[in-house]
Amino acid sequence: MNSPSIVETLCPAVENEVLELDEMWSFVYEKTNKQWLWIALCRRTRQVVAFYLGDRSELSCRNLWRLVPQNYKHSTTFSDFWAAYDKVIQTGKHSSVGKDTGQTNHVERWNNTLRQRIGRFVRKTLSFSKCEVNHFWFTHWFIVTYNLSLVN
Repeated sequence: MNSPSIVETLCPAVENEVLELDEMWSFVYEKTNKQWLWIALCRRTRQVVAFYLGDRSELSCRNLWRLVPQNYKHSTTFSDFWAAYDKVIQTGKHSSVGKDTGQTNHVERWNNTLRQRIGRFVRKTLSFSKCEVNHFWFTHWFIVTYNLSLVN
């Protein structure tokens, strides 16, 4: 049995959709092997519309944006001040904001949920992924089941 794609778990996008973007680190095997989880979260549905695991580079940000479904690319987007977002997202509807604005509260809360529910994403832990493939598929599985739990 194959796991559904992230797109298969999403509610349809609407006209004035808002995406919140963020990245968080975890590691594979040892803390020197950081893996950055890039997330695009729909504010209305609270579903993760795309994710990418990589480093904290502009290329990883491009890969995240490439994975955002086409019907969500028209959305207004908010992110923190990481420079890669402004270089990659050229829609004219992107804003880099501070945490005090509240515009990225939902994605920051999602990051906390992930760290509370999944031991391998806790910063100080004995639970961690031993290989990058397993790290990817476990993350994918969590997001798919999370998204499906929000479908009405």
